Amino acid sequence: MGDDFEGVLERARAGSPEAFTVLYTELSRPVTAFLRSRGVREVDDVASEVFLAVFTGIGRFVGDEAQFRAWVFTIAHRRVVDGWRRGARSPATQPFEPAADPRTAPSAESQALDLLGGRDAVALLDRLTDDQREVLLLRIIGDLTVDQVSEVLGKRPGAVKAAQRRGLATLRRLVVSEGVPL
Repeated sequence: MGDDFEGVLERARAGSPEAFTVLYTELSRPVTAFLRSRGVREVDDVASEVFLAVFTGIGRFVGDEAQFRAWVFTIAHRRVVDGWRRGARSPATQPFEPAADPRTAPSAESQALDLLGGRDAVALLDRLTDDQREVLLLRIIGDLTVDQVSEVLGKRPGAVKAAQRRGLATLRRLVVSEGVPL
């Protein structure tokens, strides 16, 4: 979206199908990757629910592009939680798919997870607390800032930073103790 975000947003508010397409194209891959990483079985269905909520609520949204991205992931996170509540069980995770990650410059965390492989990464993430796993997935797969993750999870930025730091430290200990070269 870049420099023309405000224009795209205004056209979407006015009902422009082309503007909706731009917004969907920009965010659909990260949202579906987030949903998949949280164990959503019907990723396409839930992603459709997320974007339906985005498009029906876009008239009430106020903010810049970063706030819009955080708002979209807040909706996605709430759909995941709703699914957990409906199922009244722990989510089943699926392997992380690096090919579905559109970022061109991977973070240090992503590089470490890539070295481990998808299944190993999910197995390691499953050994974290729910808060640590949620924060790391939103930061890495969702590519959200600490403030955006804070908004999505309803936690203070300091709590998000602490969960991220503890989660990365735990991953580091697990990787070293299991002899995985970095």
